Amino acid sequence: MAVIKDKKTDEWYFSSDQYILSETDDKGMIIYANDVFCEIAGYKIEELIGEPHNIIRHPDMPRIAFKGLWDDIQSKGFWTGIVKNLRKDGGFYWVHATAMRKVHSDGSITYLSVRRVPDRGDVNACITLYAELRAKE
Repeated sequence: MAVIKDKKTDEWYFSSDQYILSETDDKGMIIYANDVFCEIAGYKIEELIGEPHNIIRHPDMPRIAFKGLWDDIQSKGFWTGIVKNLRKDGGFYWVHATAMRKVHSDGSITYLSVRRVPDRGDVNACITLYAELRAKE
């Protein structure tokens, strides 16, 4: 497993054959993170478990994007889109994320997120879109 840093931009990349996985409880606290998540985000597993998932929320992400995410999860049970995440060291990485609600047999709810390498064209479009949305906030 290897992540690579672009020293000019502080952007980090992971391989297209890797998936970032995490699961949160119904309060948004991380209850599971795979090794790829830890490596790309720059955290040890012990630093993530029990922390809010928004520990990796990048300030470039407009609030409205997360409103759309939660609206879709509540109405459809899932959401998919492009997200810019923040690393522990202040760097960043882009993902194509799918988040979904998971209802367990005991009625409890958790949220699973699967992230993969995004298409660069989608990232470039989101850079412009997210800047426009942030300007309106």
